[in-house]
Amino acid sequence: MAACGFQFHRLDSPFMSPSHVFFLGLIVPLNALSVSVDCESASLHYQNCTIHPGGVHDLDCFGKYSSRDFYTCVWKPGSHASEMRYTLIVKQLPDMCAADYDFTGVSKKIQLYQTYDTEVVVLENGGSTNCTRAVFKGSPQSLFRCGPPHRVSFRRHSGTLEVSVDWEEVDKTIIDNYSVRYKAQGSQMWSTSPVKSQNAQNCTVENLNASLVYSLQIQCIQNKKCSQCSWSEAYSLPAELMTPPVVINAEEADYAEEQGRRLLTLTWKFPAKETHDGFSMTVVKASGDARTTMKTTHPEIRLVLSYSAYNVSISAFNNVSDSPATSYVIPQRQPSECCEGAKLNVTVHSNTSFTIYWSDDLIANYFCYSVEWMKKGHTASNKSFYQKQVNYRKITSLQEHFQPYQRYNITLYTRSNKTTCALDHINNTEGTYGTTQFYFIEGNPVSAPANISVHNVTLTSVVLQWSSIPEEDTRGFLLGYVIHYAEYQHKGTETNISVDPALNSYELQDLQSGTTYQVQLSGFTQAGAGVRSKERLITTNQKGNSHFISIIAVFAVAATVLIFGRPVRKRMKDVLWPSIPHPGNSKVMHNLEGPCKLELLKSINTLEVQEWDTSSLQIVEKDVVPFDLSPSVQLPHQASQDEGPKSICNWNQRDLIGRISPQDSTETSPDAQSSSLAFQGGYTTMEMFQQVGLRIADASDA
Repeated sequence: MAACGFQFHRLDSPFMSPSHVFFLGLIVPLNALSVSVDCESASLHYQNCTIHPGGVHDLDCFGKYSSRDFYTCVWKPGSHASEMRYTLIVKQLPDMCAADYDFTGVSKKIQLYQTYDTEVVVLENGGSTNCTRAVFKGSPQSLFRCGPPHRVSFRRHSGTLEVSVDWEEVDKTIIDNYSVRYKAQGSQMWSTSPVKSQNAQNCTVENLNASLVYSLQIQCIQNKKCSQCSWSEAYSLPAELMTPPVVINAEEADYAEEQGRRLLTLTWKFPAKETHDGFSMTVVKASGDARTTMKTTHPEIRLVLSYSAYNVSISAFNNVSDSPATSYVIPQRQPSECCEGAKLNVTVHSNTSFTIYWSDDLIANYFCYSVEWMKKGHTASNKSFYQKQVNYRKITSLQEHFQPYQRYNITLYTRSNKTTCALDHINNTEGTYGTTQFYFIEGNPVSAPANISVHNVTLTSVVLQWSSIPEEDTRGFLLGYVIHYAEYQHKGTETNISVDPALNSYELQDLQSGTTYQVQLSGFTQAGAGVRSKERLITTNQKGNSHFISIIAVFAVAATVLIFGRPVRKRMKDVLWPSIPHPGNSKVMHNLEGPCKLELLKSINTLEVQEWDTSSLQIVEKDVVPFDLSPSVQLPHQASQDEGPKSICNWNQRDLIGRISPQDSTETSPDAQSSSLAFQGGYTTMEMFQQVGLRIADASDA
């Protein structure tokens, strides 16, 4: 095999030259397998090989500027034979040619002389009856080809396409620019004018329809070192993703395998109509301590995280675009929920340095740590470090200085693997140890307890109740409250009582009865007491007040009985006393109405009730005339139907007097003896006289 890549024919070839041959301007010894071929004899030998549509075709030769003596020729085989064998003949001088015989494959490297035009012939199945040929002609200086691109990436957003091209190493230094042409999917026409790149790498195509799919090709722009630039293959660009995913569920649970960690499951959805390859999730600690990006093909992800706050960003992607991202905030979880036994202390040295201390037993299991500190309502600051020898770390040169009278929360996180000190991976690499609070400088509270109220006032005690001082007004750790009180009129010595900061009420005892006191409250920290509340006057009860209160209670009960007694009694009567039909509904009493009403009332008015018992009643009219109450009196409704009102009235007058009892008088009225006062109307004697009494009252009023 010669250096140029040709494998020449055997020395006994009919076209063998003398002992030295001239090949492409080089003198090559005969024993080097480089031989020349007589061009005319070769043409005669293969004169039966023709150019045929079904034979070898599309012969093309090209080279690279960096290796401009060597070129590559490629072609496409014919379709009429199962196994193709080829002969390649290169002609540069008028009467001398070089050849490579009887090989397979569809490409061959050749070496050309730069100053001569070149003709290359490929013979397929040379010497046979179905031999075909393909011919290529050109100047070696015009055969320097650049491209196609080695690697291409695309990004679509807001109707704009960003193209980034990476060329082969041999082309990177000689390609200055390239052009891009595109067409919408289904269209037959490319863009009328290709877009030129800004440089050899980047090109921006604008005014595209974000919802359309495009085809795109790339071609380098010709120069002296790139005399040939062919279009690349067509790249397919899917439509832009324009809809953000929507988080539909977030569940948090304790991570059973290790304390101080939590298991978070996020689930989201994305429109199926937009073609996407998967989802990209970026998880960042809110303090900026770490960031990691993960990809998934499923709309769900599970993360094992510490109790720190995190910001999550989720977007869909395909090979050319990313959808708008949806954001989700994972709030900080209070370490007190899991780490109550953690021993964490802080010593503040200045407004830019502090030392944090933790338990000795952590050193045996953890190598890397992270500490976060923040004041309420602000973003946390952080510091990651490696510590193996001691159980403390001094943090210095803080970018944000500590402010006096501001409360800071500080949390320590542990990382068991050395490689996670920088925390390139967030998932399941960090746990929460504990938290505490500190002040750089403490001050006095700037406000007092509010909403002071008084309850349960007695002769010698009162109960005070108040609202706590807001944390931002304490300016330090609140150590308690002070109750200041003294007699108001006599301006006696003030008494101060300290109360635990967790309490919001207190009972003042051993006070004087009937005495007015002036009361104020304040809070205090390590720096001292704060401002006092407004004066509140409280008067204890006097000794006679209890008797007075008892009298008021009696009158209140009496008034209640008077107001509500009658309805109550009526209700009890309805329940306990059976309902008796009213005598007014009886026919007997109806007959009392009319012309005889007045006479009956006159007769009854003369009656005087002497006495009565359960079996008899004595009614006195001049003389006492007892009568029997036995039910033998005939009622008025039993009288003859043809009797008028007068007879009825006479009957009623007689019968109301009744019959004389034999035991009370020997005189018997004929009418009384002949009358049988039998009440057959269904009413008792008491009911009858109740009705009579009512009528007497009505007559009196009249």
